[in-house]
Amino acid sequence: MGTTKNDFFTEKQNTIAKIAKALGHPARIAIIEYLLKVNECICGDIVSELPLAQATISQHLKELKNAGLIKGNIEGNSICYCIDEKGFDAVNTYFSNILSTIKKQNCC
Repeated sequence: MGTTKNDFFTEKQNTIAKIAKALGHPARIAIIEYLLKVNECICGDIVSELPLAQATISQHLKELKNAGLIKGNIEGNSICYCIDEKGFDAVNTYFSNILSTIKKQNCC
């Protein structure tokens, strides 16, 4: 079996790219903002908050979960979602490092 393009990059680079891809859709940003607003795990209220079909929202939730930005717990027949701090800590660390490096440079 051959190597994939991801094999040429570090684990950190692949993780940040996966997170960035998950954040690359406005519906996913809206889901994150809603989860932040309610400040608790939610189990289905998202469908009433966004102008999207249940299946579409489920797919967006899956992408956010796979990227490590949200987590879900099974409660009865539904999954309750909330923000996963670890994913956002990785994003914060990455961009903080970029900003501190930029501030040290005297370029352009």
